Amino acid sequence: MPSPLPSAIIAGIGFTGRSGGAVKQLAGFRKGHHTLPDAANAVTNAFLGKICAGELGEQAEALFQKVRTGLGYKRKDIALALTPPLAVLNAKDFTVEIAYALEEAEPSRYGVTQTLHSLRNGDLAQTEEFAGIFAGFFTEISFGLKKGVQVEAVIDAIEALADGGTLSVDYPADCRECLIRVAGVEAQVRCTGGALDLVFPRAGSPRELLEEFAAVRSAFAVSPALAGVIG
Repeated sequence: MPSPLPSAIIAGIGFTGRSGGAVKQLAGFRKGHHTLPDAANAVTNAFLGKICAGELGEQAEALFQKVRTGLGYKRKDIALALTPPLAVLNAKDFTVEIAYALEEAEPSRYGVTQTLHSLRNGDLAQTEEFAGIFAGFFTEISFGLKKGVQVEAVIDAIEALADGGTLSVDYPADCRECLIRVAGVEAQVRCTGGALDLVFPRAGSPRELLEEFAAVRSAFAVSPALAGVIG
């Protein structure tokens, strides 16, 4: 089981999963009556909200029931708000948002972003029940950093390591962010100064993502400068 998250350093944690599909495949899209969007803007996303209401409602209701029964919540512990193209599930220990939006590069397609945030009980994410509910949900985990870090300092610390095989780093000329590779960890680590994000090649549960984070944290411990980033 991963060690407790360093609350003195990490301000918040979020899990994100992404999926999507073709607009014309949505149940509310009527061929011969509706026209496929040719741009992603407020008007076309409002149209998406109308035609995705059925899928969004079913998806949100299914999650509501899984969370309610899986975690033994009572009525006062959980609520679901539907305002297509967004659904928000507020539970006593966390919040999940499901958002539909047109793809800017290809507005004939839509993306679905599922975000779990405001986790108020870190131990809950380690349970079998939580893992079962959110199995295969998320591909990204993001840690907000209370004090932030200098991206340049993170780059310098990695480049100064004698053992270049464990950690490696890539970055643009302006050093606005850096991408870190950790040997033995499939996730790509992105440091933006205000947050540390792990992006995974396959979707998993929060517990699985946190296990990979533990390996990243262990690798960072080789350098005092890096250890201070995530404790």
